[in-house]
Amino acid sequence: MDLLSNLNLGFSLALTWQNVLFCFMGALLGTILGVLPGIGPVAGISLLLPITYTLNPTSAVIMFAGIYYGAAYGGSTTSILVNTPGEGMSVITCLDGYAMAKQGRAKAALATSAIGSFFAGTLATIATTLVAIPIAEFALRFAPPEFFALMLMAMTAVGALTAEAPTKGLFSCLIGLFLAMVGMDQQTGQVRFAFGIADLIEGIDFIVVAIGLFAVGEVLVQAEAISQTGVQEREHIKGKLWISWQELKDSFKPYCRGTLVGYAMGALPGVGPTTSSFLSYALEKKLSKHPEQFGKGAIEGVASPEAANNAAATGAMVHLLVLGIPGSATTAIMLGAFIMYGLQPGPLLFTKNPDFVWAIIASMYIGNVILLILNLPLVNLFAKILDLPAAILYAMVLAFCCMGVFVVRFAVLDIFLVMGFGIMGYFMKKHGYPGAPLLLAFILGDLMEQAFRRSLALSNGDWTVFFTRPISLIILIIVAIFMALTLMSYLRRKAKQAGGKNAPILS
Repeated sequence: MDLLSNLNLGFSLALTWQNVLFCFMGALLGTILGVLPGIGPVAGISLLLPITYTLNPTSAVIMFAGIYYGAAYGGSTTSILVNTPGEGMSVITCLDGYAMAKQGRAKAALATSAIGSFFAGTLATIATTLVAIPIAEFALRFAPPEFFALMLMAMTAVGALTAEAPTKGLFSCLIGLFLAMVGMDQQTGQVRFAFGIADLIEGIDFIVVAIGLFAVGEVLVQAEAISQTGVQEREHIKGKLWISWQELKDSFKPYCRGTLVGYAMGALPGVGPTTSSFLSYALEKKLSKHPEQFGKGAIEGVASPEAANNAAATGAMVHLLVLGIPGSATTAIMLGAFIMYGLQPGPLLFTKNPDFVWAIIASMYIGNVILLILNLPLVNLFAKILDLPAAILYAMVLAFCCMGVFVVRFAVLDIFLVMGFGIMGYFMKKHGYPGAPLLLAFILGDLMEQAFRRSLALSNGDWTVFFTRPISLIILIIVAIFMALTLMSYLRRKAKQAGGKNAPILS
């Protein structure tokens, strides 16, 4: 089946009224979740998962994808109007976006953000359409040893690259792997780490971990921040003109560069939209003829990172669909949804479920158009969500968290677990331990264990099977490089701390 036939199949499914409706709902919910500080796509998708059991998997994942890239649109609203990023990927937008808002140019900042997001999201979707099949055909060569090495690389990369202290990221991975071992072993039937609790025999549901770490944990962090500093006053949207032709012209090249950086970085496990936005901002400042204006309201400082984070969000879908390897917390949740719906993630998805894959890709084109229509004329309405009393908003989120985890298994234990993971998420956030590696390791842990066992079964217990197969060996070398970089970073930081302590005190 050629590319045009695949696209025709995808659009024939994505353009049904049910799927267009779910795409619209996902885009709308994603924008709202992005606007709300601290409540991002991970929490939103986690909360919606329990109520999608009865939905068609294609419709559900179209909605989840809309939430994912919709949050990238909405996150810029709070960065520009409140100087508080709704999402980590919009942190860098605060620098110039808020400065533009204070100068009375909020409309221009919001417009360049929405246009850049549409431009980058559309180009990134076209790139995904072109590269998905070649990558899937290459990945069909993978056997259990390659999949084990690939999952090990994903966890190592996410652990090493998503934390300021890489050792903390790797430690989070270890916690996730331990949690993945709770329950009955699929091959031997042995119950592990259940401590005599019947509800733990089936293991811990990934929805409980995701909602606890990212929804309850973020609510606790936001509640503490509000109690200490109060609610941030927002700038109001003024003026008649959205964006001038000169501002649009100044933004075009940053859109292009941001799209290239974002898509390239988003397709790498562990990098993601946040890192991509920082890299694109740094590149734009370096190439600018007026770098002194960055941080003071340069429109390029909004255009490039906003294009990058949307391109990265689309790029992250590539290795999720093609390899079954998530590179962020949000795509990890979506991987869990695939498994929950009985879909086998990875290259075989393109041969066994082509209608599902191409409907998702086609829906991204539709979703980007919907988001542009929503975000330009209705941004003032979305901004009013920021005026909701924080106590009511976060109390509602906690109530939905408890209801969401209870309806999965109707187990009271899950409510206690979600609160426990929420407290864990709060302390992890406070002490710089990232939640994404933990969730990724938790979801991939069982798949990784099964791939490891199958590899040894195929080789009659010969451990060299991981090093004698070329693709597996190359991936393991990359893992070793990530580990070496993590160790070097740790030793360099320790040496710097020791040098600081031994430095003479100048009076």
